[in-house]
Order: sequence, then C-alpha cells, then structure tokens
Amino acid sequence: MSEEPIIRVRDLRKIYRVGEVEVHALRGVNLDVPRGEFLCVAGPSGSGKSTLFHILGGLLAPTSGTVIVDGHDLSRLTDSERTALRRRMVGFVFQKFNLLPTLTAADNIAIARHIAGRNLDNDPWFREVLELLGIADRLHHKPSKLSGGEQQRVAIARAIVNHPAILLADEPTGNLDSQNSAAVLKILRDLNQRLGQTILLITHDPVVASYAHRVVHMLDGRIVDAEP
Repeated sequence: MSEEPIIRVRDLRKIYRVGEVEVHALRGVNLDVPRGEFLCVAGPSGSGKSTLFHILGGLLAPTSGTVIVDGHDLSRLTDSERTALRRRMVGFVFQKFNLLPTLTAADNIAIARHIAGRNLDNDPWFREVLELLGIADRLHHKPSKLSGGEQQRVAIARAIVNHPAILLADEPTGNLDSQNSAAVLKILRDLNQRLGQTILLITHDPVVASYAHRVVHMLDGRIVDAEP
C-alpha cells in the first residue's frame, strides 16, 4: 500500500436543514484510507455512514471540511471536474441493483463503458472480471431472468468496468439471502486482493463487516472507534 492515502478526510461536517431544524449528519469526521485497503464503515441507521459514502463519491457536497481523493481536493473542483474524477476513479454498488429492465446484462454494463468513452471489445481484463464474477454465460439475459445474486454481480461488473481505483459499496448485500450475500462478499474480497482495488463497504451487519481488513464504527455522525 502507498504511504499517501487514496482518500483523506478532515473535519468533515454535513448539516441538513429541514424547515427551521438543523440535522447534523456528520460531526467532524476524520479518516484516512490507504490505497488498496478493504475498509468497512459500520453503524446503525442514521449514524451518518451513507452521508459519508455520498460525499466521498462526489455525489453530495459537505457543509464544511476537506475530502481529498487521489490528491484531488473535491472542494476545489468544478462540477464538471468532479464528475470527470468520479467517472475515472470511483465505482458505485448499491443495495438496489439499479439495472435497466429493458436491457440485457451486457448492455447494462456497456452503458457505463460508453459514458466513459471506452469500448468493451477485445478487453482481456473485462473477460477476467466476468469469469471472476461468474456471469460470463448470463450476459444476454435481462434482469427479470436473473436471480438477485446475479443482478448484483452485474451491478458490480458495471461499477468496475472502467477500472476504477475505488469501489464504494453501500449495503450491497441488503437485498440478498445469506448464500448470495456470502458469494458477493467473497467477490468483493477477490477484487481487492487480485485487482488491488480500494473498497469502502458500508453496512450495519457485523457478519458483512468481517470480510474487510479494517472496520470503522460510526454513531451520531462521528467515528467512535476503529478496529485494526
């Protein structure tokens, strides 16, 4: 792992205003994520972990504080620069698979490639990913013909098709049974070990958290402890 963290967070705060009420979602979060780490951010609903996820991915602006991703201070980037960085550096996996129902698995994956201006043809790395995910023979099926586990694997393939250095996964097993959950988590661990991707996994489940190198616990918008 590089000595310089791929993600560095300092005094991160996020306040939502609901009418005249202020909701403090993040209350001064500090976090370093080494390059190549598999990190879990754990905590109950309302702890701030999903807000942290969206800010790290450039999907949400903080109220104050600093987020540096691969040497880029997100607060100093324009919207277009932040979008370009996100497309280049970050892949997202969510609890909901978010696949387009009228497209095949292959076309759902290809959309991400097209947005980034890349071509899937003759890409040996992508063929390796398909074999790792176990969906090479399911590419011509639409989501309705795929199991929940297969749909999540397609969503993971879509997230990593552009070789992102960082994969952000928000409750990726939340809609899966225990067998498919274990399979998806093993895939994420393999992606980390074999491809060197930095993975941030958000969960409230201690079993899911056990797959990570390190666990950071959040409560009431703060990091309350960190397991080695």
